[in-house]
Amino acid sequence: MALSMDQLPLRLHHNAYVTRDQKATRHFYEDLIGMPLIATWAEHADLFGKVRVYCHTFYGMADGGALAFFQFATEEDQEFFGPQMPSSAFHHIAMKCEQSAQNAIKARLEDSDHDPGKRYFIDHGYCESLYVEDPNGLLLEFTVDANDVEKIDAARRADAHQVLDRWLAGDHSPNNLEHHD
Repeated sequence: MALSMDQLPLRLHHNAYVTRDQKATRHFYEDLIGMPLIATWAEHADLFGKVRVYCHTFYGMADGGALAFFQFATEEDQEFFGPQMPSSAFHHIAMKCEQSAQNAIKARLEDSDHDPGKRYFIDHGYCESLYVEDPNGLLLEFTVDANDVEKIDAARRADAHQVLDRWLAGDHSPNNLEHHD
């Protein structure tokens, strides 16, 4: 079912996670990645039947979206809410960026004491991605689209249902012939 654009969400407002260390999280996102700290909320709120005391920070992206992090004042609340980051590389946040931004992020990471074993690069064919783990164990992907991304997007939109049906029926042959390991 095709929906009109006015029936779709406009953009990511924010994606929220729990952190054990707001200071390390701020350093990573603002100083290394370059996403400015745009809001900090010190809050007391009734959450899940109890008043919780927490700090809620937001790191801005160019489109107005943000990544957000909670840190709780008590160890009990901290343990109850996390962080419990997924251990799989398939659970990640991918953010589109220009080549200059990806290069700048890579350079800041290389000039820092951030563990280099926690970052790698993959050419997916439709985009080139820099992967890095944040101090909380959250995997981030910074993508730069291929030069012909509009052509690639049009082809995938045209056959998305057909390829999914084929795959679900047992034909697992690839349709990404541009992927470079």
